Amino acid sequence: MTEMSSVTLPARVDPGKLGALLEEAGWQRIGGRRGIYSRYSPPNLTDSWLNSSLMLPLDEGAPEFRDAMQSALLQLSQDRDFWIRFIYPRLIVEASDEFRFRKESSAPSGFISWKSGERLVESARRTLVAGAKSYMGPGRHYVNKHGRFAHRYLDQVLMGQSAPGSYIITAYAPPNAGVPLSASVDAPPFALPELGLASVRDVSQAVVRAVQATVEALDHYRSNGSLAGFEAGVLQGVSYEMTNAIIGIAENSDGADISVDWDPVMPIPSGLDSRFEFLGSDVEPLNRAAVKLATDESSHLSRLIGRVHLLAKKQAGSPGVFGIESLTSGRARKVRVRLADEEEYHEAVRAHEEDLALEVSGRLEKEGNLSWLYDATVIRTLGPLSNYARSSSVAMEGQISLFADGTSDVSEA
Repeated sequence: MTEMSSVTLPARVDPGKLGALLEEAGWQRIGGRRGIYSRYSPPNLTDSWLNSSLMLPLDEGAPEFRDAMQSALLQLSQDRDFWIRFIYPRLIVEASDEFRFRKESSAPSGFISWKSGERLVESARRTLVAGAKSYMGPGRHYVNKHGRFAHRYLDQVLMGQSAPGSYIITAYAPPNAGVPLSASVDAPPFALPELGLASVRDVSQAVVRAVQATVEALDHYRSNGSLAGFEAGVLQGVSYEMTNAIIGIAENSDGADISVDWDPVMPIPSGLDSRFEFLGSDVEPLNRAAVKLATDESSHLSRLIGRVHLLAKKQAGSPGVFGIESLTSGRARKVRVRLADEEEYHEAVRAHEEDLALEVSGRLEKEGNLSWLYDATVIRTLGPLSNYARSSSVAMEGQISLFADGTSDVSEA
């Protein structure tokens, strides 16, 4: 990196990439000399620094190229917000496909309430993970299946800063990188089995395909009032995990969307949309679809709604365990929940901290005086506990630990 006037500038910049970024931001190419330089005019002339056009050098072999490029970058960096949020982070990464997760907020431009911001980051991650799992094959409810592969994909992705305006999280996925395939699963036919890798671009396309299928299922619900579109869309990537991820993006918003820009370093995928919009009213059908997709018709599952009253200290590599006090009628009043997917432990923590009811499902079994819900799934986080008729009681003094040996750390609500 090179510093000029306290502004950090990249040491090397591809002029073609910078030109594409300027045009994407609304700049117009107004002239130049082929192969030597291009001249660009900004989208508006309201700021004094923009009153002159920008000269972008093109000949990287010319002796004056470095100085001319740094002058162009310094001119752009005078608009600090434009430079820091839009130009600089996209110049310092190599080729990248960009996912943007946007949420309208009632806070001032570019801000969001802390908890909503955390929820948006978490939901963006879940969207990428759910889509990456669909690359390996369709599934109504993956639980922890393909989880390691999905997280290896996530390891290739960078997170960018929020853009100005409504709150935006940006993910940068290098299209020409590879994701190691798990040796324990069969590789899909479009992978690179001879190299033991899946293309990051192919996995990113699976993410977009899964989001698109979920949006199409939502459109079907809006016009027909039926959840059949979610069932039919499983082969295209609709899943419990994806519907749950999008719930976090749409909920408590005045409008939200996911958009993607493909880096032209590789051929642009065809047949995929680039922008997907969501409304706060979409949360209700998405919740219903998540419940439907999480239900395994072939097994005997129990479902309950309750208050998270105990949290076990989560151990590395363990999906997590917590205690739930049922707010609905049933044979078990207090149940120890052993999750199947470690991603969902965060939902239990959130429900505990914010006094929200939680809906979970799993195999209910009795062990001595303890009731356990095994291979459990958090179906959804519901509203405040005060909305539910059955009052929750405080755990009794001396209540048995979540673990039989009583050695784990437990926090009492």
